[in-house]
Amino acid sequence: MEYQSHIDALCRHLEIGPFRDALEMAGCESDSDTWRAIVEEAGRLSEEVVAPVDCVMDRRGARLVDGRVVTAEGHLSAWQAYAQGGWIGLPLPEERGGMGLPLVLQTACEELLNRASPAFAMLATPNRTAAQLLAEAGPDELASEWVPRLLAGEWGGTICISEPDAGSDVGRIRTRAVADGCGGWRITGEKCWISFGDHDLTARIGHFMLARSGPESGVRGLSLFLVPDRDENGFRNGVFVRRIEEKLGLHGSPTCAMGFEDARGYLIGEEGRGLQTLFHMMLRMRLSCGPQGIGVATGAFESGLRYSRERRQGGRPDEPPVPIAEHVDVQRMLLQMAGRIETARGVSLACAAALDLVACAPDAEARAHWSSVAQFLLPLVKDGAARLAFDVSSMALQVFGGAGYTREWPVEQRLRDARVFAVFEGTTGMQATDLVHRRIWREEGEGLARFLAMVRADMCDDEPSRLLAGSIASLERVTQEMDGLRDTPRDADAGAVAYLDLCTMVASGWIALRILHWAGDDGVARRMKSAAACFLAELPIHSAAAADLACLGAERLEDFGQLFD
Repeated sequence: MEYQSHIDALCRHLEIGPFRDALEMAGCESDSDTWRAIVEEAGRLSEEVVAPVDCVMDRRGARLVDGRVVTAEGHLSAWQAYAQGGWIGLPLPEERGGMGLPLVLQTACEELLNRASPAFAMLATPNRTAAQLLAEAGPDELASEWVPRLLAGEWGGTICISEPDAGSDVGRIRTRAVADGCGGWRITGEKCWISFGDHDLTARIGHFMLARSGPESGVRGLSLFLVPDRDENGFRNGVFVRRIEEKLGLHGSPTCAMGFEDARGYLIGEEGRGLQTLFHMMLRMRLSCGPQGIGVATGAFESGLRYSRERRQGGRPDEPPVPIAEHVDVQRMLLQMAGRIETARGVSLACAAALDLVACAPDAEARAHWSSVAQFLLPLVKDGAARLAFDVSSMALQVFGGAGYTREWPVEQRLRDARVFAVFEGTTGMQATDLVHRRIWREEGEGLARFLAMVRADMCDDEPSRLLAGSIASLERVTQEMDGLRDTPRDADAGAVAYLDLCTMVASGWIALRILHWAGDDGVARRMKSAAACFLAELPIHSAAAADLACLGAERLEDFGQLFD
């Protein structure tokens, strides 16, 4: 099986990953044999059922026919196979129709699905996260009706926020919601960038939408609604597809501009607290950006790795050409890719495990502890994996040379698919600014402090620990400097992305350390250790550069206005 080395690495991470002992103590399902069997089956389904449809989805895309979106041939049968296997509800409670398994296991399986087709996964993720939102915050009657069908893949879900003049700036949303006097609401407005806003894969689609229900400006006037595309009898509910966007990549995922014309909706949560309620869904969707990026990166890397052994170029002119894998620069690129992938994988799974521990914490103190750790790690996972996917796809294309630029090989598609990952669910700059303003300033760096205490507990008197220690010292020094910039936030914001990079490097270095200490000594371990050692060897240089950039300030930006002269 082509995905076997990917499966093996995931299973090893699950065995040695951070917080595994805490999960077992908390009573989470953590049997290694069970976990491996589930990951193996996820790999088989992804490789044999989903992956073959992906190239068809990319070439043909989705089409708008008579006001409805028609997906590519084979998409429906793959979706039905995925849904009927119970994969959508893996981490949801059994009483809600799920499997009751940990989120960390879901995250591992999600990597394999995204490797097969990130476009396909763009429907699976909102279905699962919408079901979780309803289970936690929805009215009982609405949750009882929708959650089982979302998990069964019979109905679909979207997250419906953006508008033409209100993208990430949600406080400017203009879509209106008016109470109809019968316990429901009427929704009117225009939405855009809605993934799977319409399709032919499910009988009904529920839009989880922010709309303005009160006179207050900004986010205070926003409430969260479930707006079905059709009523109980199958008649249109005032929901219309305006167009499908023509995109660089993810062609199998129809990105729709949607119109809502007096559509009937149902309030979820408290009126006027829509954004806060929607965070139930948004948090998990941001976590899913981790396995999304890592899955795509792994596919691109392994394509390049195989090609490097097959493609022969160079060597002595009087001898047969050698595999390009023997060239030092190719080795450098492949090891750098592998190092970033393995460490990002560990950080992503650690964040998912921390969120599991929030859910099963025995008391408020434990819940607060794990929540602060998870909230610190989340932007590192979201943005780190997003940029990883594009960077690795680009470097894999470099390994292929000119051949990689053609459609004969899969990396050009992955490069196109991955570019948007660092844009949706909060751009790189937004993630970085939020990290500084919220996690470091407002929360006084609580999550970072708890995280670094865990990192230090894994260190010892060896060379890998010494390599990591220098980067930790840099992070603590820069954090102090950032903390001192509260009165000059422009200087802090100018260095926020570099600060986010530095945090991600230290978290990744921690995973590299753990791999070198505990991965074992078989073939799987040797592959992982070679990647981790390369990452740690370069870490001091990269982290020093990120630290300097984070502290550079905004003076270098003062002449920005002259670009418009």
